[in-house]
Amino acid sequence: MQQDFTIGIEEEYLLVDRDSLQLAQAPEALMKSCQADFEGQVSPEFLQCQIEVGTRPHTTVKSAREDLRRLRSGVAKRAAEHNMAPIAVSCHPFADWKDQHHTRKERYDNLQHALGGVARRMLICGMHVHVGVEDEALRADLMPQLSYFLPHLLALSTSSPFWNGQDTGLSSYRLTVFDNLPRTGLPPIFGSWSEYERTTGVLVELGVIEDTSKIWWDLRPSHSYPTLETRIMDVQPRMEHALSLAAMVQALTRMLCRLKDRNLRWRQYDRFLIGENRWRAQRYGVGEGLIDFGDRSIKPMPDLMGELMGMLAEDAEALGTMAELARLRQIAESGTSATRQRRVHAEALANGDDPGQAVVRHLIDEFHADL
Repeated sequence: MQQDFTIGIEEEYLLVDRDSLQLAQAPEALMKSCQADFEGQVSPEFLQCQIEVGTRPHTTVKSAREDLRRLRSGVAKRAAEHNMAPIAVSCHPFADWKDQHHTRKERYDNLQHALGGVARRMLICGMHVHVGVEDEALRADLMPQLSYFLPHLLALSTSSPFWNGQDTGLSSYRLTVFDNLPRTGLPPIFGSWSEYERTTGVLVELGVIEDTSKIWWDLRPSHSYPTLETRIMDVQPRMEHALSLAAMVQALTRMLCRLKDRNLRWRQYDRFLIGENRWRAQRYGVGEGLIDFGDRSIKPMPDLMGELMGMLAEDAEALGTMAELARLRQIAESGTSATRQRRVHAEALANGDDPGQAVVRHLIDEFHADL
C-alpha cells in the first residue's frame, strides 16, 4: 500500500459576543491578527460572523491535534481581545439568519448573486476532512465505496438541533439548509476519473461554474489538493471529537485501499438507499440506528460502531488511532453534541433560565475544554 493517508481538517466557527451571546461580526482587526498569527490557515467565511481555520497536511492524528489546538487557541485568544468567543457549532441556537450580512469580498459577492435568497440562509458551519490520495483513478474508485459510510459520519457528528430559537426535531438542521444549494448531497457514481472530469467539465466549459470548487457534494475530490474531501459532518464543539471523526475518515480510506490490494472492494449500494440512511442520521443522530443493508436490519449505532471498529482495527493500529475510534463508540452510546445541547436547554428551562443563552455558554465551554 503506497499511500501516506495524510489528513487535513477544516473547521468553520461562529463568533459570539461574550455579554449578549448573540452573533457578532468579526472586526477587520480580528481577522488581520489571526491571519498574521496563522499565515494561510485562517480566513473569513461567507458571513461576517464566521471564521474558518484549516490545518496543514499531517501524516498522523497526533500531529494534527497540535496544529488544530494551536488554531483553536489562537482564534479564541484573538477573539477575546474584542470581547468575543468562537463556538464550533453548526447552527447558533437562537440567532436569526435575516440579521446577518455576508463578507464583502468578490468571491462572496459572486456567490450571493449566483445563489440569490438561498445564500442568505447560510448561517451554518461545517467540518471538512481531507485524506491524501495521490492517484486520480484511485480517488474515483474510492468515492462510491466511501459514500456508504457518510451517514455514519453524519450521525456521529450532529451538532445543529436548533434554528431561530426553535428545536427543529432534527439532529443536523445544518444539512437541511445546505441541501437547498445546487450541486450538494451524495456524490454521483462515476466509473472512472475521466468520467468524473467529463461530467463536471460540462458545467465548467459552459461557464456555469468557474471550477469544481463550486461542487459541494458530501464527498468530493478536492479542487485544490490531491485528496478526497469528506464534507458531510457538522462541526464539533469539542476538539477531540473532531479529531476522532478525522481519524475515522482516515481509517476508512486506508481500509478500502487495503481491500483493493487484495482485489476486494466494499459493495456499492444505490444512492437511494444511502440517502435513506443519510436522512436517518440527519433526523435522529445516533438515537435510532442506521440500516445495515447487508443483513437488511436497522442496527443501533453502538452495535454498528462495534462492528466497524472490528473492521478498522488493523488500520487504526497502523495509524495509531485506536483511542480516537474508541471515543466514537462512546459518542454512539452517550449521544452527540445535539444530545448535549438539548439536555442543557431542558435544564435551563426547568431552572427558569434563558435556554438559548445557556446553550451558547455550554458551547463556549466545550470549545475551550480540550485546549
